[in-house]
Amino acid sequence: MARLKDLMDIFLQPGELFVADAGFQIRTILGSCVSITLWHPIARVGGMSHFLLPMRGSVVPTNMLDGRYGDEALQLMINDLKKAGVSHRQCHAKIFGGGNMFPGSTSAAGIKVGRRNGEAARTLLQSHGIEVLSESLYGVGHRQIIFNVSNGDVWSRQVKPSVLEVDTEQAAQSTTPK
Repeated sequence: MARLKDLMDIFLQPGELFVADAGFQIRTILGSCVSITLWHPIARVGGMSHFLLPMRGSVVPTNMLDGRYGDEALQLMINDLKKAGVSHRQCHAKIFGGGNMFPGSTSAAGIKVGRRNGEAARTLLQSHGIEVLSESLYGVGHRQIIFNVSNGDVWSRQVKPSVLEVDTEQAAQSTTPK
């Protein structure tokens, strides 16, 4: 996942988002988290989020929105797109992530959060009138994502956990008091 020539490279950590013009590419790595990309094909402006949970569960003032939550991350992106002169309703969306990082795990919590994140992304986009062009959700392992804002392309590569990672998770669960 190399830097694209002539584009400024931005890497998103969990809870971050970024809206930019055609001079940027935005990258991240997702496990159970989800990224939404929004892209305006005429203005060539777009954004990407990396959220951890679907929603906070309580209402907060607009000035306290937090990108760790899907609903708030989408609102922050919509706000930033508006500042750039772009209507979110004219953007195309793509959704990525929601993977199961520990397929051998007997705990369903990790599996459920990824699925909840993916389902929340679909619902949020629909409620804001944003068309989803494609998605790559769920499955086993993490994803590497690159969003080229200049043309709207998003590359996604899913990587399954190694045998060592799965074995370590299973060993940790067998030694954890129940």
